Amino acid sequence: MEMALDEARAAGERGEVPIGAVVVLDGAVVARAGNRTRELNDVTAHAEVAAIRRACEVLGKERLVGADLYVSLEPCTMCAAAISFARIRRLYYGAEDPKGGAVDNGVRFYAQPTCHHAPEVYSGLNETESADILRTFFVEKRELP
Repeated sequence: MEMALDEARAAGERGEVPIGAVVVLDGAVVARAGNRTRELNDVTAHAEVAAIRRACEVLGKERLVGADLYVSLEPCTMCAAAISFARIRRLYYGAEDPKGGAVDNGVRFYAQPTCHHAPEVYSGLNETESADILRTFFVEKRELP
């Protein structure tokens, strides 16, 4: 999770919403990424999607069966779907997102009967630190002229 937080911090330094994600398979880090939506002018360039894309590229596979994903913030609906389609085994996330989250909040994507694959979900890892990174980012954004 610490690597996901490092990716979140790096995203924030680039002016992106500070969210980071790391894909781990068999105990080894396969890919890591932070948000790049503004940099790439791509609404799909969320940390989770970027990390999944990179892991699939590195492994030469369409799906990431047996892989675990660590994310600093509860995934949105788009990312929850990508996690499901990638067949991620376990999802670990830091802070909950009552407004935009789709795992334990909002649509609760994995609880829907139309969801083909639901990962095991573990929330609250480094929750305070994850939330603080986001809170600080937005406070600083509001203080800029």
